[in-house]
Amino acid sequence: MNIRYRVELSQEERDQLTAFLSGGKHPARKVKRAQILLAADAGVGDQVIAASVSVGESTVYRTKRRFVEGNLELALAEEARPGAARKLTGREEALLVATACSNPPLGRARWTLDLLAGEMIKLTEHAAVSRETVRRRLGENKLQPWQKDMWCIPKVDGAYVARMEDVLDLYSQYPDPKFPVVCFDESPTQLIGEVREPIPAAPGQPARYDYEYRRNGTANLFVFLDAHKSWRHVKVTEHRAAADFAHCMRDLVDIHYPDADLIRVVLDNLSTHTAGALYETFPAPEAHRVLQRLEFHYTPKHASWLNMVEIEIGVLRSQCLDRRIGERKRLDKEIKAWEKQRNESGARVKWMFTTERARVKLARAYPHAAKESKPL
Repeated sequence: MNIRYRVELSQEERDQLTAFLSGGKHPARKVKRAQILLAADAGVGDQVIAASVSVGESTVYRTKRRFVEGNLELALAEEARPGAARKLTGREEALLVATACSNPPLGRARWTLDLLAGEMIKLTEHAAVSRETVRRRLGENKLQPWQKDMWCIPKVDGAYVARMEDVLDLYSQYPDPKFPVVCFDESPTQLIGEVREPIPAAPGQPARYDYEYRRNGTANLFVFLDAHKSWRHVKVTEHRAAADFAHCMRDLVDIHYPDADLIRVVLDNLSTHTAGALYETFPAPEAHRVLQRLEFHYTPKHASWLNMVEIEIGVLRSQCLDRRIGERKRLDKEIKAWEKQRNESGARVKWMFTTERARVKLARAYPHAAKESKPL
């Protein structure tokens, strides 16, 4: 006998389902069940619901039954489907994950699904293991052994922590015009020109450009960013030698912050970013005069992410430099226009990482905590 279940949602349940459907990413089947329940609650017939949600009437029936006989959570949950048992046991699945995390066979750069399937046949008593079984089990463990990321693994010691907290403390201080915090870094960029004239966009036709290009050399970008207000400046130079750095520091003191008592500069550990660069470039009295108004705060080695200006350089590249610019003169003009618009917009980097959060998130990396965690 085909019993027709009647769905009557409470107001709280309606609100919960509406909020569920209004935002976020959810499994398609769960979304359909929520739509079925709301439609059934409104008195819509099963046939109409099935057609509008693009499911079978049996799905509508089962969803309503699971709600009436159970609850809302049960109605939205994935039903256990009949079928064959899992190909790999828990122990075999752990073996698969361990294998995927190990070095690949000799002569191969990385593990593939086929290689792993063949390896599981050797390591277990299965006569066959499909690449799909391997893919599903690795997917459940969020593991993709054929992918690799290149990144720098820093050595977190006392010096690293000291520099990190020094920079974070600067960012958290109340803005003081007499003691500004300026983040500084440099970034090379290529001058790339067109060999053939690009074709501009037209209705129904995207802009087109030739795959061939002409290299016209490189330029260097020295980027300044005030940590506490909407100000940034980009100086384009041909080189990034110690003398260029020294001139940037003098510009900072004499042109950009002439009224500041002391400018705290956050910068990385590049060999040219030193006080000695100013003595190598200017006479000793001039170098001393400039340095009296500067205070350098270095980020830890291999931790340039702590320099706020890195974020601004990313914005510059995406908003202004993500195209072919072949002439130095045009590069200067485009960057000055971007700089002016960005400063006038009031845009700032909203830095959220503080010393307190670092001590929580990186607690185990702190040297003292690491010593305490070692077994006696």
